[in-house]
Amino acid sequence: MAAQDIRRWKVGSVMITRIVKTAPIKSPMSLMCPGDTPALRQPRAGLSPYLSLHEGERRLSWHCFVVETPSHRIMVDACMGHDRQRHFDSFRGMQGDFLQDLESAGYPLAAIDTVMCPHLHCDHVGWSTHLVNGRWMPTFRNARYLFNHIEWAHVQRLHAAGDWHGKRLPEAAQPIVDAGLADFIHPGHRIGNEVSLVPTPGHTPGHVSVRIESHSEQAVITGDMLHHPVQSALPPKPCGFDAGAKAGQPTRVGFPSRVQNSTACHRQPPPQPTTGSFACEGPHWRFKTDRPAD
Repeated sequence: MAAQDIRRWKVGSVMITRIVKTAPIKSPMSLMCPGDTPALRQPRAGLSPYLSLHEGERRLSWHCFVVETPSHRIMVDACMGHDRQRHFDSFRGMQGDFLQDLESAGYPLAAIDTVMCPHLHCDHVGWSTHLVNGRWMPTFRNARYLFNHIEWAHVQRLHAAGDWHGKRLPEAAQPIVDAGLADFIHPGHRIGNEVSLVPTPGHTPGHVSVRIESHSEQAVITGDMLHHPVQSALPPKPCGFDAGAKAGQPTRVGFPSRVQNSTACHRQPPPQPTTGSFACEGPHWRFKTDRPAD
């Protein structure tokens, strides 16, 4: 991984570090917004050049954030993982230097004390476990893994129904429970004084975003509440990735007003910044990208 792919931001006394798992990929806008909308493709200030939409495509990457507070080192989002048999061909049998990059950024596996995934879809829990002599074992042995009890019940239902997201439960989450490393928590849970979990249901019933507050500064890691910042301009637009076609609309409509004084971190492709802020523009909101601290 190129050194520039490890980015850091300061929020008061909290350091946020981004570690990228995949190179940017292109994805049809119609997957996210069924039926598409010409308005989605219009040039928007703050989204160019890396986030602008061309010919109905958007660009994505998968990455984690390590949130280091005075008392915790928290892995937010466990990305794709290695050696997985995924639903999409491009995600199967992935390999790479993710764990080495994590250590290079100053976070060896033993240093992580908390793992928090905004939801339990397979592309967000991959590094929760890894293969050891043919068995799936917890990756971060010194960490407590936080599972929202609503999300846990949801993924168990998916598993029982044979849904492709639920099929990953035995390899990515059950070994955590079996090892006694799981804590089942409720939305609103706090991790130390600086980090809290904000309920943002819609993408999944138990989806949460991660709010960071320190020394009068604020940031929010949105998870899959937003898949692309253009959604802030058309928040009522249904999202094809949500659990239901309209499940995430109320959350997206109300979310910007809850975080308008915060930095927002979400899934964007490098090398451009991963953070920005929301600005009110009449009935809509605009996402304005920021530059990282280093």
